[in-house]
Amino acid sequence: MVDKLKSKNFNGRALVMIAYILFLLLPIYWLINMSLKQNSEIISVFSIWPKNLTFDNYRTILTDPSWYMGYINSMIYVVENVIISLIVALPAAYAFSRYRFLGDKHLFFWLLSNRMAPPAVFALPFFQLYSSIGLFDTHIAVALAHTLFNVPLAVWILEGFMRGVPKEIDETAYIDGYSFPRFFVRIFMPLIASGIGVTAFFCFMFSWVELLLSRTLTSIDAKPITAVMTRTVSAAGMDWGVLAAAGVLTIVPGALVIYFVRHYIAKGFALGRV
Repeated sequence: MVDKLKSKNFNGRALVMIAYILFLLLPIYWLINMSLKQNSEIISVFSIWPKNLTFDNYRTILTDPSWYMGYINSMIYVVENVIISLIVALPAAYAFSRYRFLGDKHLFFWLLSNRMAPPAVFALPFFQLYSSIGLFDTHIAVALAHTLFNVPLAVWILEGFMRGVPKEIDETAYIDGYSFPRFFVRIFMPLIASGIGVTAFFCFMFSWVELLLSRTLTSIDAKPITAVMTRTVSAAGMDWGVLAAAGVLTIVPGALVIYFVRHYIAKGFALGRV
């Protein structure tokens, strides 16, 4: 009797989990479904799967420079942002984890408070500043703007990982004659490789999906895919099929990043800092 009750409870939990997963996957499926339809079918007919399967929407994105350059521009400033954020955050996080100095807690809180502010607060100052110094509509402008939000997050995550590394390792390396740069690169960074992976993932994801700053600070040459997707209205109306195909292709880089850093993310959650 007890075994039957346990079996029923297990089956009930399994059904709930399956239903929840299907609910989460439904928007993704519907996006793929729309991307394989013609615009006329999307507007006029409700169908669970395409009646006239077409890949013209993907062909349009991959052959039209106004579309595929959006992906290239996004990848350029996202990679720049991840590199800059890590270069700045690594020594800062090390200082917070190893030393005590006047105002360290206040400074740490100030960094996190920048991350709490919405991007809309800084859109106008960045626009005016970059227009004045000639950085408007460049990849580095968006990358630098995103560091305002990514560096505090990176410092917070990395500081937690660094606290888990015993200080005796630093002292032993100095006794063995290691300079600080050599010790930091060859010994310390491999010990926090999972933390660096987690940090790079979160910096990538924020910079990849952020819309307001990337749209405000670009116009033509560095316009990202998120901005391109908001300008698909033509004389014939909204091109839903192309927009859906662009959405599917936008998900792919994030999914690939998650796949390659999945082990690091799991370690980050296990350590309680993510």
